[in-house]
Amino acid sequence: MSADLSGSTALVTGGTSGIGRATATTLAGLGAHVVLSGRDAARGAEVVSAIREAGGKADFVAADLTDAASVRALADRAREAGGHIDVLVNNAGIFPTGPTASTAEAEYDRVYAINVKAPFYLVAELAPEMAARGRGAIVNVSTMVATRGMTGMALYGSSKAAVELLTKAWAAEFGPSGVRVNAVSPGPTRTEGTAAFGDGLDELAAAGPAGRVASPSEIAAAIAFLVTDDSSFVQGAIVPVDGGRLAV
Repeated sequence: MSADLSGSTALVTGGTSGIGRATATTLAGLGAHVVLSGRDAARGAEVVSAIREAGGKADFVAADLTDAASVRALADRAREAGGHIDVLVNNAGIFPTGPTASTAEAEYDRVYAINVKAPFYLVAELAPEMAARGRGAIVNVSTMVATRGMTGMALYGSSKAAVELLTKAWAAEFGPSGVRVNAVSPGPTRTEGTAAFGDGLDELAAAGPAGRVASPSEIAAAIAFLVTDDSSFVQGAIVPVDGGRLAV
């Protein structure tokens, strides 16, 4: 088996920080040409520079992923930068919290646009091309709250529950053509985005067997496993990377 991604191109959405940045860096280290997307061009340039300085190959494409047109534009620009896409990591996402009763319709629409519609149309754009070549790997980034009811997490959790169902449906749809589709379900992970949770992140993590918060690189390692041939017989799986939080 081999974890070598040399000669392949990987598109990582939300690749300018947190889990996305760690994933982009990890896949580049395995030899992939990484195309990373995000909204902040300065941060994108910083990640690309760091990957290139380490001997890897990377390009940045700005994208906000709020509608199908922007998603299709990202797919086009990713192809221009890296040729055909062999690996897709649907990482970009937003996770507002709060009571259901006070959730504005605009916020609801934005969460589902970025967390569900964007990966749906990226897969619609890229998976058929992978299938035509007889090979490809897609990993969707979910969350432990997709399957665990938590106060204030109804909107975010439900959007990721949809992603987990899509993962299984896409595995059934594209798997017979050689495209493996899986997901990772991270537990509490320390990123720029989760800094706002403060001590609550540590308290949530303390309830799990690992007793600590994950680093982005630990989630990225699981994603890397799922996109390489080391996981060649893994399809339609939702892999918990949560320090055992779902076990208790």
